Amino acid sequence: MSKVLIIGDSCVDEYIYCTTNRFCPDAPVPVLKPESYVCTEGMAGNVADNLRALGVDADLISNANQIKKTRYVDDRTNHMFIRIDEGEDDIFPVAKKTLENINWGQYDAIIISDYCKGFLTEDEISYISNQHPITFLDTKKTIGNWASNINFIKINEVESDHNRIFLEENEDTFFDKVISTLGSKGARYKDELFPVDKVDVRDTSGAGDTFMAGLVYAYIEHIHSNFDEQIKSSIQFANKCSTQVVQKKGTAKVKFKDL
Repeated sequence: MSKVLIIGDSCVDEYIYCTTNRFCPDAPVPVLKPESYVCTEGMAGNVADNLRALGVDADLISNANQIKKTRYVDDRTNHMFIRIDEGEDDIFPVAKKTLENINWGQYDAIIISDYCKGFLTEDEISYISNQHPITFLDTKKTIGNWASNINFIKINEVESDHNRIFLEENEDTFFDKVISTLGSKGARYKDELFPVDKVDVRDTSGAGDTFMAGLVYAYIEHIHSNFDEQIKSSIQFANKCSTQVVQKKGTAKVKFKDL
């Protein structure tokens, strides 16, 4: 069994599914009646859960302080009325001693899931990337030279546009590292588009985390003699994973048998 370490910010994703059939008399808003509650691990915790669903032994180092994201959602249409975030201002950074005491050699790969909530700094990400030969990064930070030793960097379409100038100016370093997820258009790597099947999208929450889990699983499980083919086939598998979960409600976990 493969073993992976995930380091990064985590949260609790709470979904309160409601019914509504009338508007508030004193404000133009619907009156919600909670019917059911679902709580799942989010962000780095969601990456870990999806890796476990794929049969990987996943360890997680994350914030002890709890971030909570509460969504009030229409049970029938899955329309989100409101999201309330708590705890983001109380995150303590990872302790230097925690990173120094990690037995890096026991892991097949390291995933840095950086939602930029304060758990990891650029220097710490750089330090982590120097400790293991296979590192993956998903970050909300502006990419800089501190990420030059990362093997693969997953960013979404908005983040790709935000980092476009830097990546173009540093193409020699980052061209074969960056994987851009493009939602319903699939993913892009080294100017090659990897499309996805058209499906009925119900919820995109956590789809990027699932993509990362599928990417790393496939990369370490299916070794190719050709490096380029290895990462490309891993992207195709990651696309399948994320396509599966967006058809479900909430922060869903991939089902390996249905892939």
